[in-house]
Amino acid sequence: MNTSTTNIDKSESAGNGVGAGSQTLMRGLDLIEAVSHEVLTLSELAVKLDLTKSTTHRLLSALVDRGYLAFTPRSGYRLGPKLLLLGTLAQAQADLVQVARPYLEELAASTEDTVHLGVFDGDFALYLDKVPGRRRITISSRVGDRQPLSSTGLGKALMIDSPPKYWQERFDADQAAGAPRADAKVWRERMQGYATCGRAFDLEENEDQIRCVAAPIRDAAGKIVGAISVSSAAQYMSDDRMTTLTDEVRGTAGAISRELGFEPPTD
Repeated sequence: MNTSTTNIDKSESAGNGVGAGSQTLMRGLDLIEAVSHEVLTLSELAVKLDLTKSTTHRLLSALVDRGYLAFTPRSGYRLGPKLLLLGTLAQAQADLVQVARPYLEELAASTEDTVHLGVFDGDFALYLDKVPGRRRITISSRVGDRQPLSSTGLGKALMIDSPPKYWQERFDADQAAGAPRADAKVWRERMQGYATCGRAFDLEENEDQIRCVAAPIRDAAGKIVGAISVSSAAQYMSDDRMTTLTDEVRGTAGAISRELGFEPPTD
């Protein structure tokens, strides 16, 4: 065993500092990549990565526990079910962004306001895409941001089909986590109205002086898989304009949904 391998093993055992943690992460990723091409045994992986068997076994055990790898006796290690799930989710997200992007750009151009695309990420709204508007307005959102469901237009649109019990759970949890204070009764009444109309508003609840109109995106099964929103400064988002924007935002969300195979029910 060479000196570099010994140093790696010692640094991982000591576990001190960011470097040790990063090295452990990289070794774990190396293991995943190694078995992506073929099933390999513990000994084969230790040789391939130039690690001791004890270090290799420790890393493999952690990856198996988390579902990133799977182990078959007398055969070896292979990719696990968690990677299949993550691959499916990644593909779905990539497809959604690709399908939605032209519509987001068209909506941003026609409204002159910032347009967002988001999806559920646990109990949060994850921003997948953002097309800035033409107005000189700073909106703090960024792609990759995770925002509360109860105080954002995207989040409320994503929750439209969820039962009122879930609405209340998210409202209570977000309030406890420090979301801007809101009246629970008024919020529930608004959510009921949003569900009826098929769109949601953000009335400066997530960011001061910023309002938005949002609507859900559905897949072929009719399930909400994302949402879009048009955001602007309150001075450009009067109650009347938000009402006027409703049809355009819902129409854009509907067009994206049809691209994903959704067929609205006929009367």
